[in-house]
Amino acid sequence: MGNCMNSSAAKVDATVASRSPGISNSKTGTYSGPSSTTISSYSGGSSSIDSICTPRSEGEIISSTNVKPFSFMELKNATRNFRPDSLLGEGGFGYVFKGWIDEATHLASKPGSGTVIAVKKLKTEGFQGHKEWLTEVTYLGQLHHANLVKLIGYCAEGDNRLLVYEYMPKGSLENHLFRRGPQPLPWATRLKVAIGAARGLAFLHDAKDQIIYRDFKASNILLDSDFNAKLSDFGLAKAGPTGDRTHVSTQVMGTHGYAAPEYIATGRLTSKSDVYSFGVVLLELLSGRRAVDKDKFGVEQDLVEWTKPYLGDKRRLFRIMDTKLEGQYPQKSAFTAATLASQCLNIEPKSRPRMSEVLASLEELQAAKNDSRDHRKVSSPVPRSPVGHRQRRSTPLGSPLVTPPRRSTAQVR
Repeated sequence: MGNCMNSSAAKVDATVASRSPGISNSKTGTYSGPSSTTISSYSGGSSSIDSICTPRSEGEIISSTNVKPFSFMELKNATRNFRPDSLLGEGGFGYVFKGWIDEATHLASKPGSGTVIAVKKLKTEGFQGHKEWLTEVTYLGQLHHANLVKLIGYCAEGDNRLLVYEYMPKGSLENHLFRRGPQPLPWATRLKVAIGAARGLAFLHDAKDQIIYRDFKASNILLDSDFNAKLSDFGLAKAGPTGDRTHVSTQVMGTHGYAAPEYIATGRLTSKSDVYSFGVVLLELLSGRRAVDKDKFGVEQDLVEWTKPYLGDKRRLFRIMDTKLEGQYPQKSAFTAATLASQCLNIEPKSRPRMSEVLASLEELQAAKNDSRDHRKVSSPVPRSPVGHRQRRSTPLGSPLVTPPRRSTAQVR
């Protein structure tokens, strides 16, 4: 069967090396999809995923998963020939379409009947896409958790590479925070989303064979009808360090604004890189602003740099809080969340908390019964912080990690 999960990334890289002659645009998009049956939510302590053995060849990787193989024609029928009005999102990887299948037979069913699915279709010109498609099958085909999106099946027919996920009706966290249209997320819902995402990351980090997600951001957090958060898009996931190793050395990939500075500078990847990314998303939940926003000026373009002076100041925190909340949030809880975000963003990786500790803090925050006086509306206007200049972090020459374009979540590997 080959080596176990701790060497899975190496096996996947070797399998697709001939298919990936260069670095191209990667997937992100507004929607990603899910995996088979889920298990109970992470409850702290050391999570135990049975050792997942990774086969040597692509065929063995696919056959070892517990997901259904679909024919291209089956998915074509399920999505009504990939009609434009079925399109859910688009990224560097390809397009995501809405479809319907019979729950028992998994054959195409009429729209509005059966089970709703999301079908991700790889762009044929995407070299990096096949590698990430295989990585996604490797991980989501064998990992099952309530806060990981469910992968139902795949298609590997000729040059066609597709993935079939459970449909997440509320879309991505990114849509709710930054796009016009959806109702602003209330504070309690934001906290719920943060807890669900933290459970997903803690599950991966505390697994017997640790997994580093490497692409944690608002667009990869999908929401079900009850706003339960699930991590999607495992194309950049890597097996964590084993034995005496403290990190994994890898090509820098990810999205500017979310990637940890030490990873950008050195290519040394650890679970604390994910913790940093979580801190950035926590700031997005607090502020309603993107990690990087070129429409802003000076220091305000970089969310981490802009918020840094306010995170530890309870009296000035309101300056960075999302104005769409209209002051309707418990001030004590907001300050605690801001403090936690600051800890996750510590410049020294070893000083950042583990995800299980972050999860415990958020759960305590949710459980705490805040005094009604703590919910008073903040009526003070939110002034703009002074426009300033900062020294931008440098990215190693040749690194595929780039700043996404305006109003786009696409990234280049």
